Formats: sequence, structure tokens, C-alpha cells
Amino acid sequence: MLIEDENNEARNIKANLARVSQQVEQCVQQYKREPGSVRLLAVSKTKPLSALEAAYVAGQRAFGENYVQEAVDKFHALSHLPDIEWHFIGPIQSNKSRLIAETMHWVHSIDRDKIARRLSEQRPDNLPPLNVCIQVNISDEDSKAGVSLVELNDMVALVAELPNLRLRGLMAIPAPQDNHDAQCAVYDPLAKAFVELSQSDSMVDTLSIGMSGDLPAAIQSGSTMVRVGTAIFGERNYSTTT
Repeated sequence: MLIEDENNEARNIKANLARVSQQVEQCVQQYKREPGSVRLLAVSKTKPLSALEAAYVAGQRAFGENYVQEAVDKFHALSHLPDIEWHFIGPIQSNKSRLIAETMHWVHSIDRDKIARRLSEQRPDNLPPLNVCIQVNISDEDSKAGVSLVELNDMVALVAELPNLRLRGLMAIPAPQDNHDAQCAVYDPLAKAFVELSQSDSMVDTLSIGMSGDLPAAIQSGSTMVRVGTAIFGERNYSTTT
């Protein structure tokens, strides 16, 4: 029965990945974006190794994690899989920064000077610079992490000075909006900031916006990486640690 359950899980995840990928490509075509210009990041937080392995076998390579210890455990457990790419997308506590610096390929949630400096200092010399996105609080929510657009240039300048970080772009998690037009309106200032940044820095190529609820609006607004979890792995949650 266990083997049958695992086979069902793998089939479901493969079908879900195909469905989400098709939705992404349909949006890319609809909004006249370049084919292949939007990457899919599978948000795998709280999901078991079997689910990630099934997604990997189905062709997925980039996985996003929110909890440090869980991310590190998965990094080690799946280190035998070639080309797997780990993205940390959650908030970062100072006492956990070394674990992230030593394992992750990408960090999407840079929003404080202290964290940026620690990640650069703690990145091992034998690893390439850590790819990072600056998280921007585009909805001005007190409860949300991220720098304001007014503060963005200062954070960009700081990251540019840190030798073991490579600025790749911007990330945001906006407040939910009622409709497509409202979603686009919230993203518009960030999209403009991204275009300006990418024009001044050739390494900047990533706008990490868009989840299941606003994926079309994000792609219309210029997203190059969408973060999708439940639509790939299903609703089931598993206990985890930070």
C-alpha cells in the first residue's frame, strides 16, 4: 500500500507540475513575454522528501524553502541529485544566517543590512557568491518584511559592496487584492524599479513575484520567477522546525 501511495503521489505531482507549467506558458504567450522567460520555483516548505523527489523526476529543479532547519535537512538529504537548486524565501534570523550561507544557492528575502553582511561574511570561500534578491514591501504593511521603495537604492548599494553576494533582483509578497487590475497596480512601481535596476546592472535579471492567487498579474507585470506550492504539491502540511 505504501508503494502504491508513493506512486500516486508521484503521478499527481507530475500532473500538477505540467498543469502549472502550462498555465505559466499560457500567460507568457497572452502577455507577449519572451518564451521561457518565466521560471517556476516549486515552494516545497513542509513537504516530505518523497514529494520533492517526485517533482525532481518530473523535471523540476528549483525548490523554495521558508524554514531554515528544514531547508538545510533537505539540502543534505537530496545532495545526491545533480542540478537541484535551493532557494531560501522566508524570513532570516541572525542566528540562522550561517546555515543559509553554507547551503543555499539563492536567497530571496534580503531586507536588512545586518543580514546581508552576515550572509556575505559567512559564505564559504569554496562556493560561488550567493545569488540574492532584495525583498521589497510594496504594500507598506507593518507586518510584512522588506525595504520600502524609498530605501531600495541604499540596499542595492550595500549588496553591491559585499564580495560574496551577487544581486540578481527583487522579490515581493504584496497584500491580497480583489482583482487582476488591482494586482497589477500594486506590482507596477516594483516592476518599474526592477527595469531601472536591470538597466544599470547587467547581473540583475530576476523579478520574483507571483504565486497561485496572482500569477497572471505577476507575469503581465514582468515576473521572471513565480513561486507556486499548493498547486504542485497539494494541501497536505507536515510538521517542521524553523
